[in-house]
Amino acid sequence: MDTSVSTGTEGSVWGGGNQPLGASYGKLMMWFFIVSDALTFSGFLAAYGFSRFKFIETWPIADEVFTHVPFLHDGVDRPMYYVAFMTFILIMSSVTMVLAVDAGHNMKKSKVVLYMFLTIIGGAIFVGSQAWEWATFIKGDYGALETKGGRILQFVDASADNKRVAIGEFATTIASERVNHERQNGIWFYDGEALPSHSLVEVVAGFQATPNLLIRTEQINAEGEKTILNRAESLERIKGAVRVVEGANLIRNEYGSRLFADFFFFITGFHGFHVFSGVMINIIIFFNVLLGTYEKRGHYEMVEKVGLYWHFVDLVWVFVFTFFYLV
Repeated sequence: MDTSVSTGTEGSVWGGGNQPLGASYGKLMMWFFIVSDALTFSGFLAAYGFSRFKFIETWPIADEVFTHVPFLHDGVDRPMYYVAFMTFILIMSSVTMVLAVDAGHNMKKSKVVLYMFLTIIGGAIFVGSQAWEWATFIKGDYGALETKGGRILQFVDASADNKRVAIGEFATTIASERVNHERQNGIWFYDGEALPSHSLVEVVAGFQATPNLLIRTEQINAEGEKTILNRAESLERIKGAVRVVEGANLIRNEYGSRLFADFFFFITGFHGFHVFSGVMINIIIFFNVLLGTYEKRGHYEMVEKVGLYWHFVDLVWVFVFTFFYLV
């Protein structure tokens, strides 16, 4: 057997010598990181999918949860509008990153500066928007009651085509249910949960005094909508309520299943951390470009490597957006 021929053939196919397939060490390490991180996100999304379909009959409907737009709180629902805007901004930042990498290949410093700046702005807008979305999700909108079994009871107006009603719109005010936390009263609380805007007694009393109100449960009916009880069933169901829930956290969730909030905070938070990290790295690379570091090196490979990370972050968001918000 002629080993020299075999070796020559292998060399022509493999190429690169110490740089397999012509990729530098830095690019290979970035690809290794991306693959391992992709497996991590895959595990999170798989766990989310399993939990969702296990509890599909009580899972919150995304179109009824993410309905807000900054500065437009006029009571008109805009399902998914702002999330779609966030997605568009992040995808466009990926486009500007492609242009920055291409400009780097052509050694055009001014264009690299411009496109990296636009990429940083896009990432910053996304991170800020996600922070606003978290704040809105935590604060809540309508409020609800929770039963002893952990089920959520929401309220709708039968006279207004079963439109959601906030507990503050019908809850009565009972003076004995609240104690003013003033220094002159000498009453201070150091432990325990923060009090909701209305007590359970006030909400129940207001509901009983408003005949057009009905209760909407977590249960999804055959039409894919939350089940609305009649007045008699609503009056009976509200007797099992044990607390008022406003907004969402890792313990309570006015929107429905507690797991929904847990996965929301964990998955979007983990992705948001990646975007924030990418913005910080892009800022560092941006200043290096301004200082002419890569011009002196004779290449902009560092821009290409951070570009790989940024494209990965954008791609992950497409899956998060699809699994969490659309499906």
